[in-house]
Amino acid sequence: MTAVESQAGGASERDRFIPLRKFDILDALIEHGRLPEGATDRFRLLARLLGAIYHYEYFDRLETLRNDYYYFNPDLPHDMPVDPQVLTHAHDELVETLLGVLQKADFVEVMPEDLARSHQERHVLKVEIAIPAEDYREVRFFHRGHHRETVEIGEWFGLRKRKVEIDVYDHLVLMVMIKPASEIKSKRLKRHLAKSRLRPGTILIKYFRDIARSDLNMLFPNVRVVMSLFDKLFLGLPGIAGGIPILLKLLPTVSVLFLVIAAYLGFSGTVHEDDTKQALAAVSALVALGGYLMRQWLKYQRQSLKYQKEVSDNVYFRNINNNAGALDTIVGSAEEQECKEAFLAYYFLATAPAPLTQSALESHVEDWLKDTFRVEAEFEVGEALAKLEGLKLLRREGDKIAVLPLDEALEVLDRTWAGFFPVGTAPAPSSS
Repeated sequence: MTAVESQAGGASERDRFIPLRKFDILDALIEHGRLPEGATDRFRLLARLLGAIYHYEYFDRLETLRNDYYYFNPDLPHDMPVDPQVLTHAHDELVETLLGVLQKADFVEVMPEDLARSHQERHVLKVEIAIPAEDYREVRFFHRGHHRETVEIGEWFGLRKRKVEIDVYDHLVLMVMIKPASEIKSKRLKRHLAKSRLRPGTILIKYFRDIARSDLNMLFPNVRVVMSLFDKLFLGLPGIAGGIPILLKLLPTVSVLFLVIAAYLGFSGTVHEDDTKQALAAVSALVALGGYLMRQWLKYQRQSLKYQKEVSDNVYFRNINNNAGALDTIVGSAEEQECKEAFLAYYFLATAPAPLTQSALESHVEDWLKDTFRVEAEFEVGEALAKLEGLKLLRREGDKIAVLPLDEALEVLDRTWAGFFPVGTAPAPSSS
């Protein structure tokens, strides 16, 4: 299989996520040239203050996530006692906070029907897997950004190739909760979890990139590659065809072999020379049959390992972060997205010759992103305005909206930042 074409933005619906760095957006807004003369430095300072405020707020969410995830981290010692009531409260708070951050980072949950459909599609990796669903208490997928790719797949042992369009998720977060000890009744499952070094009740959080929708089932932990019916027939039929002649040759001599063995052990009479020859032929046939069966078994194992390697490579090179580290990545992504939306909304309202309607602002931002970066995104104008309004930078006049002038906005943001540290001197905000 070879990827021959990638069509970014070719999916049927636009994403809310803006796939650009906030630094690139900030530089492009300044180059846009609508700021008053000499206002460039002040606009950069406003962006820096906005970034510092959002960083402070999201730091608090990250601390909450880290605290709640502590009990579900697979790196926690297995013998550490945890109160079940504490676990229940921490689980509920973890899920609520994480879902909120994922939403701010513009992740959307994969619906059950899409997940079920992905299990039936195998365009890229044509292998079958067994998912130990009984091990999991909860499984949820969240995706952000998507595009379509055209891939070339081989058929008929590579003699024929055809192109297929597949849906690919740009970013994907997987959350899997292993069953707690109180829900595990099977001894097999207990042994399996112990072998995998997974503590009951653990929550696994994994962050991936560029995952084909048809490969979602490959991301489950502890999946096992199984042979398809085609593979079984492909390996089994030659084995049967090759083994039948050996069996036909072996059957007439098996009884003679047993008679010779019995004679040498003293359980029967004498053995003729012809009987000895037939017994040796039977031994040779048995050795040949054993070698043939071993060869077929090794072929089966080699094919299974080949498929397992395909699955491992597909996951390994697309994995961005895991567990506690994934929380940092998700929170950082949500913080960055908040900043980008706030920068865009403030700039286009501040540089407009007159107050705008909400729909007009949305159109201005989306058109500018398309013209400047060739990015087609659905600008979340409602959320962006809510951010500015929460910071007291927004003014409403009926259905018209505007923002405070740059100097006034800087004073408001400066007071907001100082309010985070009411005792002593507030530290300078870090660079956005």
